Amino acid sequence: MKRKSQDCKSRLPDNSAVKQQQLPAFRLQLSANEILSGFFATGVFCLGMGVILLLSAKSIREIEINYTEKCASCAKLREDATNFDKECSCSISFYLPQKMEGNVYLYYKLYGFYQNLYRYILSRSNIQLVGTDVKDVRNCAPFKTSDKGLPIAPCGAIANSLFNDTFVLLYNSDSSTQIEVPMMRTATAWWTDKYVKFQNPTYQNLSHAFEGTAKPPNWPKPVYELDEEDPRNNGFINDDFIVWMRTAAFPTFKKLHRRLHRIDNFTEGLPAGSYSFIINYNFPVSRFQGQKALVLSTLTWSGGSSLFLGLAYLVTGAVTLLAFFSMMAVHLKLKERKTFFLQ
Repeated sequence: MKRKSQDCKSRLPDNSAVKQQQLPAFRLQLSANEILSGFFATGVFCLGMGVILLLSAKSIREIEINYTEKCASCAKLREDATNFDKECSCSISFYLPQKMEGNVYLYYKLYGFYQNLYRYILSRSNIQLVGTDVKDVRNCAPFKTSDKGLPIAPCGAIANSLFNDTFVLLYNSDSSTQIEVPMMRTATAWWTDKYVKFQNPTYQNLSHAFEGTAKPPNWPKPVYELDEEDPRNNGFINDDFIVWMRTAAFPTFKKLHRRLHRIDNFTEGLPAGSYSFIINYNFPVSRFQGQKALVLSTLTWSGGSSLFLGLAYLVTGAVTLLAFFSMMAVHLKLKERKTFFLQ
């Protein structure tokens, strides 16, 4: 036994450092001047970007029309779910004081609608939405099947609560003439949503693809009739449907609905003047004490009229420059003390 232990000891490597352990390790060594220069450059950059973004946001033209109270009679009608088949419309006039040049976008805005609830977000079938199986409703509770037991397509709470108000924008060129402002209903959804996450079943006749399914309870018509005029915007690949299915993070949000078609009198944008919206009121909000609004807006290279990004850059730049001046003061003080001792 003793001999075996001696043999084991003889086979052990020598008590010496491994070659790799003797290699010099890389250590980032920055001088005080380099660190201070980095803080200064970062602070100046963030401050400059903040100023540019805020100035860019100020150049955006935007007008919001809240029509919750102005369409109160329609809102009262929609409180009763049995009136879903009764049409109700209202008209809202407004004045555009300045011309909206370039591309103009129409958004609908909701206040107090929580699309971020966990069970609400999960109530959908991605297998169904990519066209693989229109009868797959496993994750769609409580809107899985109809009263007759047919699978709902599209199923789930998100699809069932689709925003379905419709709008017509009229331009009052003079006291007696009204011109309908041309709006485009396509190219409002994200490219990845339109061409990757949402696909129709591979059928020549779309209505045949949805045979044996039922429409969502709150929908007036089935999914294959969302846009019968344009087959590229019908069914699961309808832009309005896709935009709604991308859930919002906050209870107050706006979603892109239409884009100005720049033709005839509107080649340069929306001219200043008197306008009116004809609203077909379908989406109820009074039950949850919500509100609805329409937003007409232009955009810049940095996006919409949000001030958050510009203010975030300004605050970051100010804090970074404050840290720079603090470290500079400490550095100069220590440098003077070191020079004093050397003398």
